[in-house]
Amino acid sequence: MMLTQQMITIGLCALGTMATRFLPFLIFSPKKPTPKYIQYLGHALPCAIFGMLVVYCLKSVSITAAPYGVPEAIGIVVTVALHLWKRQMLLSIAGGTVCYMLLVQFIF
Repeated sequence: MMLTQQMITIGLCALGTMATRFLPFLIFSPKKPTPKYIQYLGHALPCAIFGMLVVYCLKSVSITAAPYGVPEAIGIVVTVALHLWKRQMLLSIAGGTVCYMLLVQFIF
């Protein structure tokens, strides 16, 4: 990719990121209450996205061939246990990911 193409790509990515960050503040006025359907989406979408990520991460796990999904299952258990213990999302995600990576690299 040439330098001008790289600069255009970076500029468009920055513009897209800024638009998604600033657009809600331009659309919804602080003087008016936020519509109910937007409030619902704010509560429902995070759970739906995490559910989709779990399905995506586990879609190619084979329970009929070694290691039978054991590293993934242990990683999920560690993630859930850390979250129930500390109630910190980043800690539980990082802990489960590190546990899974260590299992895959050194044990399975």
